[in-house]
Amino acid sequence: MASKGIICTTNNVEYLAFRKAQIGGARSLEELKAVTGACGECDGCSENLDNIMSMLCGCKNVTFQDVLTAISNGATTADQVAEVTGAGSDCGKCKALVANVIELGR
Repeated sequence: MASKGIICTTNNVEYLAFRKAQIGGARSLEELKAVTGACGECDGCSENLDNIMSMLCGCKNVTFQDVLTAISNGATTADQVAEVTGAGSDCGKCKALVANVIELGR
């Protein structure tokens, strides 16, 4: 990933903007583009958006699907998801996103 700096080089959208959009509930490419203003087509977007949309926790390599599976298997809190998947158990920056996935179920 572009060292978590600028992802969309066309519109100067940083990695953090994508994570904030996801914490706000954006999941699809169209939702992320609408919220962040990213073009979705530049080299930075082409190289990084699939990973941003699939990977929830970079520290532990936990995907959104891993978290959804933990939820469907009974995890109802960020701490329970962390116990099962490891997401949020290292640096903790993804805990808000885990909580949002639990809240929205997606």
